Formats: sequence, structure tokens, C-alpha cells
Amino acid sequence: MLELLGTIGANIISLPGILGLALGMMTRRIWLGAAMGGVVGVLETVIFAHWNFANVHTIELLIAVIIGVCAGTLGSLIRIKGATV
Repeated sequence: MLELLGTIGANIISLPGILGLALGMMTRRIWLGAAMGGVVGVLETVIFAHWNFANVHTIELLIAVIIGVCAGTLGSLIRIKGATV
């Protein structure tokens, strides 16, 4: 359980969370922000696995993509809400 929570927390404060949020804030289209965040999640997992899919664990990839999609969507929503104020 602690390993799962550590993976989630690490992805939130790592590339999928921060870069996904930043890329999401670059667009007002929610689907585009979510897609960019998901791509960042996949790339981050593959980079840290030394570009070898044999070293990628499915749960780590899934968590990174989910965090990236959520962060990208949140960034797009921040951009939309900030533009209307």
C-alpha cells in the first residue's frame, strides 16, 4: 500500500503533475490539455525505464497517465476560469 501511495505522490510532484499542469494551462481545450498530460505521463515512465518497455510496470504507467490527464485537465480549467475573471 505504501508503494502505491508513494508512486501516486511521486507522479503528482514529478513530470506528469507539474508539466501536465503547465501544458494544460497553454490551451483552453480540455481534451487537448488532457491528451498532452497523458503523453507526458507515458514519456516520463518510458524515460525513467531507460527507453525499454520491458522495464515499465503496468501500474506505474497507468498511474502516470491518470495523473497526467488529471493535471492537464486541471490546467485547462484554470486557463478557462482565469480568462473569464
